[in-house]
Amino acid sequence: MYRIAVLPGDGIGPEVTAQATRVLAAAGRRFGYEFCFQEGLIGGIAYDATGQPLPQATLDLCRSSDAVLLGAVGGPKWDNLPVHLRPEAGALLPLRKALNVYANLRPAMVFPALAQASTLKPEVVEGLDIVVVRELTGGLYFGEKRREEIPGGQRVVETLVYTTQEIQRVARRAFELARKRKKKLTSVDKANVLESSRLWREVVTDMAREYPDVEVNHMLVDNCAMQLVRNPKQFDVLLTENLFGDILSDEAAQLTGSLGMLPSASLGDGVGLYEPVHGSAPDIAGRQLANPIAAVLSGALMLRHSFGLEEAAAAIERAVATVLEQGYRTADIMEPGKHQVTTTEMGRLIAELVERGELV
Repeated sequence: MYRIAVLPGDGIGPEVTAQATRVLAAAGRRFGYEFCFQEGLIGGIAYDATGQPLPQATLDLCRSSDAVLLGAVGGPKWDNLPVHLRPEAGALLPLRKALNVYANLRPAMVFPALAQASTLKPEVVEGLDIVVVRELTGGLYFGEKRREEIPGGQRVVETLVYTTQEIQRVARRAFELARKRKKKLTSVDKANVLESSRLWREVVTDMAREYPDVEVNHMLVDNCAMQLVRNPKQFDVLLTENLFGDILSDEAAQLTGSLGMLPSASLGDGVGLYEPVHGSAPDIAGRQLANPIAAVLSGALMLRHSFGLEEAAAAIERAVATVLEQGYRTADIMEPGKHQVTTTEMGRLIAELVERGELV
């Protein structure tokens, strides 16, 4: 039995995680695996109930589980809280730190049926299949932060800290992933300006000697942002630090046409954390408009990376491709001549295909 902590969170989080667990359960029935789902509170809804965006009970649940499936957190309702109590800063960052999930994998893949959905020309994105590996527990987000009064106003100080060991462990994840894919890794930094990036480049260069079968090149982050739009298919695995990875992974995700399509996996040496890239979208919450595919594909990543169930993971991914080929769309990816379905209907269609095994 695999124990999965489910943290639906805020906004559309409960809607999309419900469909992700539905598809996981279908995969379990087909392949003979048993999944035990147990829900916990996180984000704004947790603050409303307990006064904390990440209650201790939720942390305990996550640590005692085999993997964690997260929906989304946050919304305007909680924007005026002190920073440490806001859902994003007070729940997501501490959860990642507590689970020590230092490597965030964000695949950006264009399904053939959705090549027209991207804002770029189809010939630029057709066949796109890249992964951004983002360091997740260091850098500016976790450095010292303070404000100081100075004549005429204030001064803000934020520190960017990385150690050799922190860079090595995330780089090793990226090299191992590249070795299983196209054996090509692009390390992204700002080594012409930042000392932290110079250390980053030195560590990645040293580690490359352990992976002679992987082609490695280095690229400045501003150039990488441009190249992702100009010629994204030149990349396979992109490795970068926390802040750059946050920005570049969202840019890469948008190449696919919708944030509602993109999953993520946050990995360390213990419990893995899986979540869709999109936010809580409170404006459409409860209206059955949300696209559950990112959450469903996050479940597939869980099967692959935490449980080693490759066959079941691939079955989910093929089921998603089949449903899209059959012309079913949620509102965010709707095209003329296609069949618009609700959040629940999309989850049902994928789950039924997974269980029956009728795939393209």
